[in-house]
Amino acid sequence: MPSSPATPEPSAAPETVRLQGVGFGYATSGAVLRDVNLILPRGSFHFLTGPSGAGKSSLLKLLTLAARPNAGTIHLFGQDVTRIARRDAPALRRRMGVVFQDFRLLDHLSAFDNAALPLRLAGETRDQHAGDVEEMLRWVGLGARMQARPPELSGGEKQRLAIARAVIGQPGLILADEPTGSVDAAMGERLLRLFQSLNRLGATVLIASHDQGLAERSGAGLLRLEAGRLTGRATMEPIAA
Repeated sequence: MPSSPATPEPSAAPETVRLQGVGFGYATSGAVLRDVNLILPRGSFHFLTGPSGAGKSSLLKLLTLAARPNAGTIHLFGQDVTRIARRDAPALRRRMGVVFQDFRLLDHLSAFDNAALPLRLAGETRDQHAGDVEEMLRWVGLGARMQARPPELSGGEKQRLAIARAVIGQPGLILADEPTGSVDAAMGERLLRLFQSLNRLGATVLIASHDQGLAERSGAGLLRLEAGRLTGRATMEPIAA
């Protein structure tokens, strides 16, 4: 994988993520998350498991600032983002790498340019990042597909490209929603090693996955969501006001 295309921004906070008493839901379907208390220490690695409909994707939406909680508080990188202004959210998102279930690739760009997008947005030129992007794409098995556009890629190839784009800048927080769901077991293990390598470089990693076996083999902390409630080694008791 690339040696060090970027360095995560420093944070004085001992944890990257802190949720206290968080609730979330919709008027039509009721509560999805109930009284969630969570701390992810800086540089930690956790898997988030649970049945379909348990609230895993909703929790990731809150952490990526795509939704706001109905109750409780959320801190990211030591900053209270519970009611963050829309204009301030992009700067915080640039400190994250997010792998979405629906990939969210740009169909008019090549695989190379999709993967390079975070670096381009950070102001780097093609000459500055070309080597790192090429190495990353080779790492995820897309070395021969760098000029292909997303409509020309298989589901598994799109999955790997989405991961490459999310992690190319070595963000301080990596959030991934079923990142191995469209790849075979061998590639799943390879991608796990990529996440582990980035974690060793200092990134905080949270992976939502149905793959209990992969989660257990990873050696990461295990969290479980069921009926909107969170249990596991990174949870905490509600903090007194």
